[in-house]
Amino acid sequence: MAKATVTVVSPPSRPVPPAAPSGGQYFAERPTASSRPGRVELTLPDVHLRLDTDAGVFSPGRVDPGTKLLLAELPPATEWPAGDVADVGCGYGAIAVTLARRLADGSSGTADGRDRTVWAVDVNERARDLCRRNAAASGVGELVRVVGPEDLPPGLSVGLIASNPPIRVGKSVLHDLCRSWMERLGPDGEAWWVVQKHLGSDSLQAWMNAQGWPTERVRSRQAYRILRSTHPG
Repeated sequence: MAKATVTVVSPPSRPVPPAAPSGGQYFAERPTASSRPGRVELTLPDVHLRLDTDAGVFSPGRVDPGTKLLLAELPPATEWPAGDVADVGCGYGAIAVTLARRLADGSSGTADGRDRTVWAVDVNERARDLCRRNAAASGVGELVRVVGPEDLPPGLSVGLIASNPPIRVGKSVLHDLCRSWMERLGPDGEAWWVVQKHLGSDSLQAWMNAQGWPTERVRSRQAYRILRSTHPG
C-alpha cells in the first residue's frame, strides 16, 4: 500500500528577519520555560488524537479553538489540490498529524494521495520534537517530516497550506512568512489560515489581497476568521 508522507516543517527557507523572541515565547527556537509535559485530546468527526504537549510551545493546555475550527472547515482530502501539504507553525502537530491521518486513511480518493508529504513547519525545536513523537504515536510517523525553516528543500512547492500562523511574531515577520509560503504555493494551490479577529485577521486579509493573492473569508466563528488565499486567476 502506498504511503502518505507527512512532512513537518518550520517557517520558510527564504531569509526572514528575526523576531528576536525571548526564550519564553512559543516562537523561540529554544524555549527556556521549564518542561511541564502534558497531553491534550483532539476530537473531530473523522479523527481522534491524543497529543503530547509541553511548556514553551503554543497552546499546551488544550488544542487551540482556532486550530480545531480550521481542521473542521478544510475541504475533504478528495478536494485538496495536487501536491504536498504544509502546516506552517506546526507546534506539537495537531494540524500536521490530522492532515496525515486524512491522507493515510485513503480519503484522498486518488492513488497518489498517500504518496504526498505533509510538511509541518516550526522554528521551535521543542515543538518539532513533540510533533515527531505525536505523528509516530498516531501511526503516521513515516508520513511526517519535521524540519526547521532552514531545512526546507530548495524549490519546494506545495498544493495545500493549512496554518494557524504565529501572529505574535509581529506584522513584519508574519508578512515575510506568508509571502515566502505563497511563493511556494503551486499555481492551483490553496492556503488556509486561521487568525483571531482581534489579532489582525482583517488586516492580514487586506494585506494579502493588496499583494495580489486573492484572499476570502471562508468562515467567522468565536472571534476567529478562516481565510483562503490563492494565486491570481
